[in-house]
Amino acid sequence: MPELPEVEALAGYLRQRAVGRRVDRLEVAAISALKTYDPAPTEVTGRAVVDARRHGKFLDVVFEGDLHLVVHLARAGWLHYREAFPAGTPLRPGKGPIALRVRLDDGSGFDLTEAGTQKKLAAYLVSDVAAVPGVAKLGPDAFAADLPTFAERLRSRRGQVKGVLTDQSVLSGVGNAYSDEILHAAKLSPFAITDRLTDGQLAALHAATRQILGDAVERSVGQRAAELKGEKRSGLKVHARTGLPCPVCGDTVREVSFADSSLQYCPTCQTGGKPLADRRLSRIVR
Repeated sequence: MPELPEVEALAGYLRQRAVGRRVDRLEVAAISALKTYDPAPTEVTGRAVVDARRHGKFLDVVFEGDLHLVVHLARAGWLHYREAFPAGTPLRPGKGPIALRVRLDDGSGFDLTEAGTQKKLAAYLVSDVAAVPGVAKLGPDAFAADLPTFAERLRSRRGQVKGVLTDQSVLSGVGNAYSDEILHAAKLSPFAITDRLTDGQLAALHAATRQILGDAVERSVGQRAAELKGEKRSGLKVHARTGLPCPVCGDTVREVSFADSSLQYCPTCQTGGKPLADRRLSRIVR
């Protein structure tokens, strides 16, 4: 799933490549992906791209006249920039991966795509970003929050720190992958309870969040959209590395699986050497 660093990089790439170009047309291939009907997609035609922004994990493409195409890429969505599209071949609705296509006046443009069968990519064409339900509910940006704000937000929601850190209404921008990396850097169990965290642990978690996201943004910004996924994988120390040695201590990276997700962690770095039990089967080691 694209998270804060990748969405920030995609916005930066669009600012470099698309800003100043006018829209030739917006084509919708997956009707279910476009969650709004007014303004109509034809309203974008002829408008210049004036900015690209990020709200949490939402990408916001801004057109002149204060019209916004706000996109949540979900788990398997992505943006593919094309320097040119085949001439005379309009996009046809169908079962392919392309959800929306934005064609620009220089012949370039971008596709919003989604792999797999679970089609959850969501696009909203709005004049007010606050009209997008997910954006309206976002908490403070995880990367921008200072320590007092960060600590107050985490303590406002009692629960396992992994889940609270990825709750977009608490702090926005962090998903499954970077939360694993942040907790590893902070030397915290993903099952630690937020209202039991000490001031020192919260400070370490805040510092790790800034470090992990900052390093990822630095690696990602300036990369072409097609290179971002590989760049993300190259920087991971525990996420998606089950069975491999932890690059910090050498212990084996472990995994806890859930119905539709999983987390990875290092026992030596995070849980005092004790493997975590699957919550569905036995007690959690905190």
